[in-house]
Amino acid sequence: MAPKRGAIEARCTAKVRSESLLPLKNGWFVYKAIGLAYHANKGARMAQPANGAGVLTTPKSAAQLVYDQLKKKIIDFEIYPGTRITESEIAEDFQVSRTPVRAALQRLETEGQITIMPKQGCFVRSVDIETISQYYDVRIMLEASAVELACDHMNDDDLDALQEDWNAERLDEDLDMEEIKAREEAFHIGIAIGSGNPVLANYLRDINNNIRILRRLGFPDRQAVIETCEEHFSICQLIREKNKSQARKAMTKHIRKSQELARSVTLSQLQQAIKRHKA
Repeated sequence: MAPKRGAIEARCTAKVRSESLLPLKNGWFVYKAIGLAYHANKGARMAQPANGAGVLTTPKSAAQLVYDQLKKKIIDFEIYPGTRITESEIAEDFQVSRTPVRAALQRLETEGQITIMPKQGCFVRSVDIETISQYYDVRIMLEASAVELACDHMNDDDLDALQEDWNAERLDEDLDMEEIKAREEAFHIGIAIGSGNPVLANYLRDINNNIRILRRLGFPDRQAVIETCEEHFSICQLIREKNKSQARKAMTKHIRKSQELARSVTLSQLQQAIKRHKA
């Protein structure tokens, strides 16, 4: 069953910090095969138990579902950075006992989403702009290596599909910006998978989970989409030509543009992006 709107969300309606950013984890997008097939997971709900009852059947399944939904609430700013949350509030909101809630919170703490302070409660972690920029530094290193490896390992069929997907001449007149953002992330994961190194691809997914909020700001207009199409198409062509040095330079330059955006945004801008996303 879906969690009801509860005390935590009610306390989060006006909490804003202008100088901090929320680290993001957990994906909105599901990748299949090379990453060209995707969907926006905008409206996930807690799964119904197999027996059709309105309660969760095992502590393990309850802990997983609380974890998934609580994490989504953090990502979607339904629970703001710095907010204090308690086991009792979460248990009430999700209509479960404290045992699965405790397991979910411990997992979120391990991932760095929250900080658990004895006798005080749990707090959603805030991250400053420099930390976001550091994630981009790591992303650049990963993707620069990925594109070089793709020159050796990526097969022509997958490369053809990626390149065709970013042909600016095939853009629809009316752009769905949420779809474009999903495709943009899928493009980069597709190259990472095409590198032949699944460990690299998994690390890149983790990085993306921490910076995805910035990508909501990445396409202000049609011209920005056209420029991204041209850059993606060019990167694919360099991979096809097995030009490792130029492919690495092109990918680095491409990601640096996003990093510069990350250095300039504020939390209030991110909140406005989220409001537009939900509209």
